[in-house]
Amino acid sequence: MSAEDAPTPQDPADALAAVAALRRLADQLEDAAVEQAMRAGWSWPDVAEALGVTRQAVHKKHVKRLIAAGVKLRRRQ
Repeated sequence: MSAEDAPTPQDPADALAAVAALRRLADQLEDAAVEQAMRAGWSWPDVAEALGVTRQAVHKKHVKRLIAAGVKLRRRQ
């Protein structure tokens, strides 16, 4: 589906609110999926590759939240 095919509200305020809501949902889904992967023993590079970002980016975004959630994180050997 291209951007032209996506349903867009007529009111720009509604369209922008929908974008913001989708971003929040995507962030929540990413948080849950990263936590699930790390609890399953995935490495930072594995998660980064699956998300299409660098290991450093995924680590920086998620490490504090995962530690606070009590997730055991793999250390580099």
